[in-house]
This record gives sequence, C-alpha cells and structure tokens, in this order.
Amino acid sequence: MARYFLEVAYMGERYSGFQVQENAHTVQAEIDRAASLLMRVPVVTTGSSRTDAGVHARQNFLHFDLELPLHPQFVYKMNAILPPDIVLKGVYPVGEAVHSRFAATSRAYEYTLYTFKDPFMRDRGYYFPYRMNMDDLHAAAEIVKEYRDFSTFSKRNTQVKTFNCTIEHSRWTEGDGRIVYNVSANRFLRGMVRGLVGTMLRVGRGKLTLAEFRAVIESKDCRQADFAVPPQGLCLMQVKYPEGTF
Repeated sequence: MARYFLEVAYMGERYSGFQVQENAHTVQAEIDRAASLLMRVPVVTTGSSRTDAGVHARQNFLHFDLELPLHPQFVYKMNAILPPDIVLKGVYPVGEAVHSRFAATSRAYEYTLYTFKDPFMRDRGYYFPYRMNMDDLHAAAEIVKEYRDFSTFSKRNTQVKTFNCTIEHSRWTEGDGRIVYNVSANRFLRGMVRGLVGTMLRVGRGKLTLAEFRAVIESKDCRQADFAVPPQGLCLMQVKYPEGTF
C-alpha cells in the first residue's frame, strides 16, 4: 500500500465547500470521483484544509492510499476528467504515516476587496467602495498577532479541542483599487479568516475603535465578531509541510 499526496487548485464558486458532504456538490467529491474513475477502484481522499462554500484555493492538498501502481499519465488523465474549475497540479509519493492535514505546519490565506466596480473581480473579490482608515486597519492586523486564543472568530458548532492558533503573518496592503489581507498561521478555526476580515473592516470604517477591537478578541464570544463578508474574496494560498515531505 502506497500513500500519495495530491496538490490541487480550484475556484469554489460552484461548490458547497471542499469536504465531501452528503447530498452536496463539493470539490473533494469531484476529485474522489475522478481518481476512482481513472484507477477503476474506489479512491477516498483525506484533505489538508476544509474551505467553505464559495471559497477558492490556489493550493490545497489531499492524500490517499493505493495498492495499485499509479496510472503513468495520472496528472494528465485526472485533469481531463476533472471539471474546468478544478486542476490537479501534482501527485507526490510520501511516507505511509504522513497525513495531509496533521503534517501541515502552516496555512496561508488571502482576502481581496476591490474598491471600484469591476465585473472581472465579481467572483474573486468583495466589492467594497467605502472610505477606509488604512492606518487603523494596519494597526488591527498587528494586534491580531499578539493573541493566541481566537474563540471569538470561530463559528459555532465546531468540534475542535482548542481555539489556540499561532499567527505568523497578518498584514493589509493597498494598491490598484485593491485592499488585500494576508494571514498565515499554524492552524485556522471554522470561519476564522472571514471573521477577522469582517471585524477589522469595522475598525477601518470607524465603527470600532482599536481598543474595542481588542475587547472583541478578548471576549471569546463569536457574537461579537462580524462574519458577514462574502466567500468569493477568500482564497487558500499555500499549505506548508516540513522540508523533505515530498
């Protein structure tokens, strides 16, 4: 039995999220279907990161175990079967104990706002034509790095054992009609990035002071956060593993 990692990218607009769900159209279900069809045996993958409905990914990983040798044109054939909004970028043999989710050391996300009406950004960003205080927005992003408990930014009905996350990078940038938030951490909670973005946008618009933003984080109450930003602005950019994994 050999274990393989699949590296994929996708546009999430048509899908009810990444993870396989009963009676729902998901990215992982399409990948499992394509691999099973190609290999002519049932293939069940395990994903590294569960993106929500409508969220995109420039890089995500899955792993699966297989007794048969891989098809010699596995990547080419998979891409011929997969729908146009999902691409298989690579397949990598790994050790039998390497887990795509638990072996990952960090994940990086990007959230994009566009400030001028642009039909080409409709499915890749959040149209946000409001005046922003960028100094306060930058300050809020720095404040985020001071905390570890992100209970406030986790949606309810989650089964995690801890709400602690180590934020490695948190930064807003502005230019060419775009305002972009980049964040990386060892792990993320359900809805966490959109909760951070939505709440920080309240700071940028003057609806929440920096002191109040701190109080929201320290409240550990998800009712204090704003999760209302749309999914199409969010993209999983990178999943990192220890050197030598592949």
